[in-house]
Amino acid sequence: MTTNHTARTPGHHLEAYDEFDHAMPQGHRPGLRHLLDILLEDLDAAHAHDPAARTRLEVGLGYPGVHAVWVHRLTHRMWHNPLLRLPARLISQLARFLTGIEIHPGAQIGRRLFIDHGMGVVIGATTVIGDDCVLFHGSTLGGRSMSPGKRHPTLGDRVMIGAGAKVLGPVWVGDDAQVGANAVVTKDVPAGCVAVGVPAKVREPGTRPTARPRVEDASELIEYVI
Repeated sequence: MTTNHTARTPGHHLEAYDEFDHAMPQGHRPGLRHLLDILLEDLDAAHAHDPAARTRLEVGLGYPGVHAVWVHRLTHRMWHNPLLRLPARLISQLARFLTGIEIHPGAQIGRRLFIDHGMGVVIGATTVIGDDCVLFHGSTLGGRSMSPGKRHPTLGDRVMIGAGAKVLGPVWVGDDAQVGANAVVTKDVPAGCVAVGVPAKVREPGTRPTARPRVEDASELIEYVI
């Protein structure tokens, strides 16, 4: 899905990353008809992922996560034109006010992103997100540096970020990885692995944490479902 191979390589060195040099994510093309196709995919993704969703009309009218992604599809296209960057930022802030979800127009988001519940989600300017990813409410794809350049995470395809999780810095989260609720991730997560805890520890698929008393610990929950 990526626009910049360097940004999606584990163990990356990103000193040359230019956050203002954004091509469209792979699979995206200019044109109103293609944009509408992408928006319909977002609608279908939300309907498919949420067992509480009854109809696509309900999703389209009542899901702030879908609304925030739709606005981002527009503002990201505006971001390619230097003259439209200020309007893009203002529109993104209006969307933040209306939805509780903040997505910088520069963030590169693949197809069929689903933001469940949505309130408190933050996606930084140099974030790269693959296809078919899911973010739960309160999750942050943020930075640890105030320096220019690549400073936000890169997610592969089919990544799930649990409620309240923080993925910080230019880390790589591989395809099919999962980040547990309230985890704090500051290091790469290999493809297919699970990261839980503060700071996050990576578990291979099928492994379990060491035995301990049965206490409900939110950091061990992969997701939060109402």
